[in-house]
Amino acid sequence: MFLRIDKLQTELPAPKKADPNAAAALQELLGGKYGEMSTLGNYLFQSFNFRSKNKLKPFYSLVAAITAEELGHVELVSNGVAMLNNGPDNDGDEKDGGDISGAPFADMTDARLAQAFFQNAGGATPVNSGGHTWNNDMVTTTGNVIVDLLHNFHLECGARLHKLRVYETLSDPTGREVCGYLLVRGSVHAHAYALALKNLTGVDIHKMLPTPNIPLAKIPESQKYLQEGSHRRLYTFSPEDYKTISGIWGNGEMALPGDPPGELEVVEGNPEGGKIHQLTGIPSAFTPDYAPEEMMEIAAKLTKAAHQGAGSL
Repeated sequence: MFLRIDKLQTELPAPKKADPNAAAALQELLGGKYGEMSTLGNYLFQSFNFRSKNKLKPFYSLVAAITAEELGHVELVSNGVAMLNNGPDNDGDEKDGGDISGAPFADMTDARLAQAFFQNAGGATPVNSGGHTWNNDMVTTTGNVIVDLLHNFHLECGARLHKLRVYETLSDPTGREVCGYLLVRGSVHAHAYALALKNLTGVDIHKMLPTPNIPLAKIPESQKYLQEGSHRRLYTFSPEDYKTISGIWGNGEMALPGDPPGELEVVEGNPEGGKIHQLTGIPSAFTPDYAPEEMMEIAAKLTKAAHQGAGSL
């Protein structure tokens, strides 16, 4: 089962402006071939289908723990997309939508991914930067442990390549922070799968890392995560389970060359995380509605009743 915490895995800065085209670029990291939906979908179903779980517990635990982190990555990228479409934090939902007869969203006809406005009001969905839907064809779960782990290693390297390309297109701090964080965490996952394969086969596949061979030191938005040691940490995302990953991610294994040195460590639980920005409603786009005052009053009463522990409104 899964436990949900109302935080993002890291703090994202608010965007400087609404930028639908930047949001479309970031969609590649969500629904693209090497996006977070692919890493989540692969690891999720591999963990469900994993054979001989108890006898192969360190390897099963590795896939299962990274699955939980990938679910948070889907959440992180989705929030980044929605934030870039939404623009700076504001209180724009405190009045109704006003006069909509003057084509207030005429600029959307020039947006690269106009369907994000027409269908989702700027929200994220599992599509790539061109609006093509993510699907089951991007999931590999063969049942063969080595084939699946090797596929996962390839997937993380491909994801790194795509993150770097998307990063090179972005100037807004929101999207760049998403890329900087995910480049560090994706490096951890590639390293972890490489070490699992080394344990099973004796092949030092981790010597191929980083692929592409640009060090994280070249990415300014990755530096704070390197300084705090995120590149050396693998989280269990569980209070009790998946601790056996320390047999793979540990045992004297060290950080990758080129990253700040130190021994790899397993952290039980999850990272501290950061706040989820409030996506301000846009009444002229009917989010949460044209005139949302009444529903907000109802929600305020329900919240007050919940805090008081009483059913009476």
